[in-house]
Amino acid sequence: MHAFSDFVTAIDNWIWGLPMILLLFGTHLFMTVRTGFIQRKTFTGIRLSVQKDPDSPGDVSQFQALTTALASTIGTGNIVGVGTAVFLGGPGAVFWCWLTGVFGIATKYAESLIAVKYRVQTRDGRMQGGAMYALERGLHMKRMGMAFAALAMVASFGIGCGTQINAISEVIQGNSPIHIPPLVIGIAFAVITAVVIIGGIQSIATVCEKLVPFMAAFYVLGCIIILCINYDFILPALKAILTLAFEPGAVAGGLTGGGLRLAMQYGVARGLFSNESGLGSAPLVASAAQTRNPVRQALVSATGTFWDTVVVCLMTGLVLVTTVMKNPGINMEQFADGGQMTTAAFSQIPVVGPLILVVGIITFAYSTILGWSYYGERCCEYLFGAKGMLPYKLVFIAVIAIGPVLSLDLAWTVANILNALMAVPNLIAVLLLSGVIAKETRHYLNHLDEQDDSEIPVVDR
Repeated sequence: MHAFSDFVTAIDNWIWGLPMILLLFGTHLFMTVRTGFIQRKTFTGIRLSVQKDPDSPGDVSQFQALTTALASTIGTGNIVGVGTAVFLGGPGAVFWCWLTGVFGIATKYAESLIAVKYRVQTRDGRMQGGAMYALERGLHMKRMGMAFAALAMVASFGIGCGTQINAISEVIQGNSPIHIPPLVIGIAFAVITAVVIIGGIQSIATVCEKLVPFMAAFYVLGCIIILCINYDFILPALKAILTLAFEPGAVAGGLTGGGLRLAMQYGVARGLFSNESGLGSAPLVASAAQTRNPVRQALVSATGTFWDTVVVCLMTGLVLVTTVMKNPGINMEQFADGGQMTTAAFSQIPVVGPLILVVGIITFAYSTILGWSYYGERCCEYLFGAKGMLPYKLVFIAVIAIGPVLSLDLAWTVANILNALMAVPNLIAVLLLSGVIAKETRHYLNHLDEQDDSEIPVVDR
């Protein structure tokens, strides 16, 4: 078993190394050019995200679709993941993480556009879309669509569920004045989650619509307070981040950068993993949005990468670097991982600092569970039809219940590999349909209120 674990870890390290970085970041750059630098329309997407389009086909509002997608992407990676990038790649990793988010906006836009364009309607009136439908209807590659759905469904039990509830359990046990058995935590969250996800996308979207803005604002407020405490080190931190992104060196507090290779490797990898641009997850819920045309919703969905990486990850990175630089007593050698760095940073806020971090991790992880439950359910329905939805939900809830008592190191690694593999068919769809994406963009970009009159087919799923 130990040998098998080492083998799986080696595959994970390889697949999330140079091959996936080149594929994802290369797609980000290509789609940036192909869409005419769609990032310039980010604030248009933000404006559209708070508007409603109730007369258009769809199950939830554009804002609900965005917050449900953000629920799964704004997760523990924004807190611990950025810390890991700085811990291993130095301050320069923050720059590459941020740059990945900037260019990733184009891929998130592209994959969401084709998800909406090729979506279908079930006989009971629900909207279904995603990479599998784009592959099936746009490229006639149904088997590849099935492969994407299978990989995403299985991954939802790991990264989208088991690992998240495990993180919640560890945080609660580590900060509770009384001992709460892990199984009790798992069962409690399983019951809460069951109440939400049994109600379908409307129920999930309603919770995410309220939870995501609160949790993001709560965490960002904590970051702002720390940056106010460290205000005199913000400019030195920015200088260190920009300098150490390209060359090796050291700054106060034992922060060192290994140069371009290490900073880029860990910064890009954590940025890609955090915002999920290119993985094909967020388009699964984007296709359920009430929208007049594909470009309109694609612009809204693309703002998810902006909020996740360009804003939240950057703020976390600045908090970490300024904290270490401001406090000479903090030495990088005293930390075992990036999570401990983040804990030390938030401890600067008297009394409530650790509370902000604890609430942040719990809400970020729980929202990820809700978002991925919908992703996995949609993929299950694509593979097995409506009859597979209830069994999927029951298994998902069972994983939440037992997740805190399981050793999930191997499960995390396997799910990590599945996440990377599900990106491959999704990126194939994006790249092969880039001509369609460019054409739709040119047609609708300056006429966002124009109605898409193309017929949405009804399917027996």
